[in-house]
Amino acid sequence: MTERHRTVNQALGLQPRFGPIPSDQLFPWLAIAFTFYLVFNQALRFSWLWTGLLIVWACGTWWLLTGSRSYRFLGKFIAAPHWTRGRERYCPLQSIIAEQERLVLERHALRSQKKTPAKQKAGSTHKKRS
Repeated sequence: MTERHRTVNQALGLQPRFGPIPSDQLFPWLAIAFTFYLVFNQALRFSWLWTGLLIVWACGTWWLLTGSRSYRFLGKFIAAPHWTRGRERYCPLQSIIAEQERLVLERHALRSQKKTPAKQKAGSTHKKRS
């Protein structure tokens, strides 16, 4: 039996590109270029050199932040988690809520006890004139 080789399209599974420019970056780059042209070249009267440099900088920044491997750069700013082992007994949520309600009732009872003796003391210090 003869072996048959199948030709496979090398572009299968790859992201579409326009030369070196990824296709998902094309429209944002055009919007950035047009906006920078209007703002820097037309409104602020920058030279073409500075306008072009600013466009390249902005497109590069956009590519860095939204590109396919943006995690390589942005991952440096996320701190790694600090894992520790701890032990806590399981306590159902209902018991936690019941405990909080009990504490609230105790606080209200303490506040009402503090207010009533203060009123009695204030009333006992004044003497009625006859």
